[in-house]
Amino acid sequence: MVKRFKVWSYREGERPIFHMGPMNGLYAIEGQIVEEIESEKSPFKAKHPEEAHTFFMPISVANIVKLIYSPIIYPSDYNRDRLYRLMNDYVGVVANKYPFWNATNGADHFMLSCHDWAPEVSHEKPKLFKDFIRVLCNANISKGFQPKRDISLPEINLKRGTLGPDDLGQAPHRRTILAFFAGGLHGHIRMILFQQWKEKDNDIQVYEKIPTQENYTELMGKSKYCLCPSGYEVASPRVVEAINAGCVPVIISNNYSLPFSDVLDWSQFTVQIPVSKIPEIKNILSEIPNEKYLRLYNMVSQVKRHFVLNRPAQPFDVTHMVLHSIWLRRLNINVRNLNKL
Repeated sequence: MVKRFKVWSYREGERPIFHMGPMNGLYAIEGQIVEEIESEKSPFKAKHPEEAHTFFMPISVANIVKLIYSPIIYPSDYNRDRLYRLMNDYVGVVANKYPFWNATNGADHFMLSCHDWAPEVSHEKPKLFKDFIRVLCNANISKGFQPKRDISLPEINLKRGTLGPDDLGQAPHRRTILAFFAGGLHGHIRMILFQQWKEKDNDIQVYEKIPTQENYTELMGKSKYCLCPSGYEVASPRVVEAINAGCVPVIISNNYSLPFSDVLDWSQFTVQIPVSKIPEIKNILSEIPNEKYLRLYNMVSQVKRHFVLNRPAQPFDVTHMVLHSIWLRRLNINVRNLNKL
């Protein structure tokens, strides 16, 4: 893939809404990958659109929301019309200027965004975007995410000037906490989790705000399992944080299409617990034999490289995994049949 796969990033549009994205915070992976794809040093960058296998539409939903939905200009106005208009107009510009969108009905085109609103860009004109590849953190199957077409993007929360948290993970025998979670009360799943476990058990340590003397990353590093409940939306940065800390992720979510499921078997390095069984978390985790836990722990160590962000990107890291997912979908496109539609 590295030697052959080429991506053309459309040059239309002005920064910061186009060709930029957040470089830190919850949506950081959006800006980091956009910058990587458009880097002159990227081995994936096509020199000419005719040699490209896929076409990148570098539009930042996070920056649209930040700048065009400014509360100063449009207080309490979250009507999606401006979002739709920007996306539809952008498609119109590139479709009229180049032959590539119309050749495949957009099936070899993709966008990439981590903002919660990103799936909605195609809502006004679903027929226009029915073959369009959406690379999304908000990979909610119940809200129109299609795993065979769309791509689940890991959510990575980056502090300014960093590419990830410090690795403070302990060896298995030094992990004295059975399970850990700390985070805001966002959504009904966390409400259930807090009702059952918030600051009630030394083995299942659940906090809305961790004690001032404690360190979030260190607590992950001292835990066998890290609880990863969905918030308002399905994705959570805790999945990547847990993997980085060598803590086995416990996925508690509904309808979440997990990243890179084309090639990764998540059952081999995570525990998945239905929302209905949140009250049974301690029993479920306590009953996992130590031999199985060690297998999960070792597999977390092996897959960790796929969730690491490097600049420049390196083989098998998160950027390469995202591009590999796009490449797989490009291979599945039957251009001849699409042209008949």
